Amino acid sequence: MTLPDFSQPLYFLLATLVIFAVVIGRYFLIAGLFFGIFYRWKPQRYAARKINERAHKPGQFRREVYWSTITAGLFAVAGAALLVLWQQGRTRVYLDVNEYPLWWLPLSLVIAMLAHETYYYWLHRWMHHPRVFRIVHKVHHDSNITSPWTAFSFHPLEGVLQALFLPALLLVLPMHLYVVLTQLTIMTFSSVINHLDIEVYPKGFARHPLGRWLIGATHHSLHHKQFKYNYGLYFTFWDKWKGTESPLYEGLFDEKTGK
Repeated sequence: MTLPDFSQPLYFLLATLVIFAVVIGRYFLIAGLFFGIFYRWKPQRYAARKINERAHKPGQFRREVYWSTITAGLFAVAGAALLVLWQQGRTRVYLDVNEYPLWWLPLSLVIAMLAHETYYYWLHRWMHHPRVFRIVHKVHHDSNITSPWTAFSFHPLEGVLQALFLPALLLVLPMHLYVVLTQLTIMTFSSVINHLDIEVYPKGFARHPLGRWLIGATHHSLHHKQFKYNYGLYFTFWDKWKGTESPLYEGLFDEKTGK
């Protein structure tokens, strides 16, 4: 089947709308699932795992969905631009699973996530510069107590900075289309879990040889409260190496998980 030329304005718009539907649909599905379970159903076993005791601000969820919808639109434009670049042969995205060895599928995912972590950590620290923060990052931190809907709640300038990473990476890193989609899904799940404000990981996870390198709700909630710690996205290694992990993290995790 011959695809239309997505560089043409009409087809570019149609591609953007389709990608927007996918991005916003995934956001509502995953954030809505966690919101329904932990904020509406409220399992008793997680009652003590609520990190902040104060209620969310009036109208916060509506505001977060508003900003997240704009972010989804920006991600959709970036996705449509990536589609044009792919169609023109300028990206390393491939469709034939046999084009590279099978072991490259998981390895490319790991490389992409480590690269994303590095980009985001240093971008995040830059966004906390006082002059930059007020313009770019304050919208996200208006959610002092986070929720599942906070996951994509960014000012448009921050949304653009977030959206640029993956297209730029795919200009140089070969990735199968399904691996790209897997990373995007992991990103959404991770962001929702990190902003849940309810710790879902098990007791002892923060000290586990594997768990200590992964970010969860307790870890990221301290960033929204303290501002100068815990800048990571998926992993804690940059925070540990650069001395920016909150000294309160392990103690608060133990407190919330009942060690």
